[in-house]
Amino acid sequence: MALDGIVLRALTHELNQTIVGGRVDKIYQPLPRDLLLIVRNQGRNYRLLISANPAFPRIYLTERYKGQNPAEPPMFCMLLRKHFEGGRITGIQQVDNERILRIQVENRDELGDVTEKQLVVEIMGRHSNMILIDPETQRILDGIVHVNFGTSRHREVLPGRQYVAPPEQDKISPFQETKSGFLAKRKENPSPFEKFLVNTYSGVSPLIGRELAYRVEQNDLADHAERTEPETANGSAPAPHKEWQIFEHFIEPLKQRKYTPTLVLDQSDKPKAFSAIPLAHVPGIVQQWGSISACMEQFYEEKSWRDTLRQKAGDIERILETELEKDRNKIAKFKENIEESSEADKYRIWGELLTASLHQLEKGQTEARVINFYEEDMPEIAIPLDPQLSPQENAQAYFKKYNKVKKSVPILEEQIRQTEDRIVYLESVLQMISTADLSDLEEIREELEQEGILKPTKKPGGHRKKQAAIQPERFRSSDGIDIFVGKNNKQNDYLTMKLAHSADTWLHTKDIPGSHVVIRSKEVPETTLLEAAQLAAYFSKARESSHVPVDYTLIKHVWKPNGAKPGMVLYEAQKTLYVTPDRSILERLKS
Repeated sequence: MALDGIVLRALTHELNQTIVGGRVDKIYQPLPRDLLLIVRNQGRNYRLLISANPAFPRIYLTERYKGQNPAEPPMFCMLLRKHFEGGRITGIQQVDNERILRIQVENRDELGDVTEKQLVVEIMGRHSNMILIDPETQRILDGIVHVNFGTSRHREVLPGRQYVAPPEQDKISPFQETKSGFLAKRKENPSPFEKFLVNTYSGVSPLIGRELAYRVEQNDLADHAERTEPETANGSAPAPHKEWQIFEHFIEPLKQRKYTPTLVLDQSDKPKAFSAIPLAHVPGIVQQWGSISACMEQFYEEKSWRDTLRQKAGDIERILETELEKDRNKIAKFKENIEESSEADKYRIWGELLTASLHQLEKGQTEARVINFYEEDMPEIAIPLDPQLSPQENAQAYFKKYNKVKKSVPILEEQIRQTEDRIVYLESVLQMISTADLSDLEEIREELEQEGILKPTKKPGGHRKKQAAIQPERFRSSDGIDIFVGKNNKQNDYLTMKLAHSADTWLHTKDIPGSHVVIRSKEVPETTLLEAAQLAAYFSKARESSHVPVDYTLIKHVWKPNGAKPGMVLYEAQKTLYVTPDRSILERLKS
């Protein structure tokens, strides 16, 4: 992984220069495996993000973290607040150039005595964790991820257990290596240089291994071109002495705490790789940063949030897709039943023909052959009979079946209408998930819980979790006018039915699921109207289309029918304009 021991060494150096000696002001746990520590030091606030996310575990100082703090802090957050808030960070150490940090915080307990606690941060892929321990006894107070012996045979991470470090990898620190030791190890292990480095030295990732192997290759090509040294016996492999020179050149600046935070972007400006050293072997646009934290944040910010949103949105999307499939099957079944009802007149005719022919029939017959005088040529037809019933009872059974089918048609038609409305509603929720951030997703989840589509989420203790305040997204037009956008149906209802004034302008894509948009002004310049229409088109199902129709009218012409689903309204006196969604306009209005 990119966050290797070398990067963590650079980060440890940066944290010791910035937050060690500072006081922990606040602690938040926005996501189940994310912590945010606000540290005050030397007249400045620092925000330390620590994440045990299995896909993107990381730690760095952040300026742009997007996490939304939950209304109720999780248990691990409350425990950390008890021991860390108001305390002073006395030290941050990396363990043996591995991806493990120990953060020491000194604080006073309930009796006023000075105590010290440690937060052990283990950055180890899907096994990443944060563990609060008592350094005197090495007892675990709690971990953000609990691990039992059923999950790991090596150790348990549970309150009260003894802290056991992750298994050692039988590697040595590259900072302790000597030339003779390097050459001896290289002689014993003649594998490709990249694999040799990764398997021998702690903190050296495959990315760094490939970089040093590339440097050896380039150095060898340069030497070969200049003909300054003969080739090795087989004419291909570089000499171990040359490998040592590259390795030494790599390690010396790091010993002196000189780092070059480097980020490589692809042609679309998306991060590809980062390190605390220059990366020559990775093709792309190279950026060098003055801070390893800033470099890491640029790399992880979009990747981690896309992954978090994808996971949270994916769970809801799967449930909605299942509900939509059920509803579409229901409609198909209802229509099939209505088609069957077209035969209702046949049952009435059969009943009347049997009634007219009772004198010819006897109980026990399985069919009655009678003249159908309802048709012009009066053909003879066969009517099935129940032998257990009398002819009169058979006739009454057909009349009853006729009445039942006829009465079911209006009921089926109403069920189809209700199911179609529900499908429109579910499709609108699916569309809003595509543009939602974390707070929007929480509101969507609450909405679906209220509608009975999702099971209610409860916090520990059996109580329903608190609901956060509803806040539609706010934009500013080129004319300086506020434009509000509902990012989910709860926001749509709040924006249209409560926040907006009767003289405000309301916009929505025509016959397309999307967000409610409100312009907070009595007088609306044409530029502002077009920009609001752009927002309405972008936050709709037609985001990738062109010439999207957008209706606009005054709020006083918009109303919500009784019993309508969240976000569902009717409107009149509208006009329509056509726009093509453009994300650059959205970014400009947002900034």
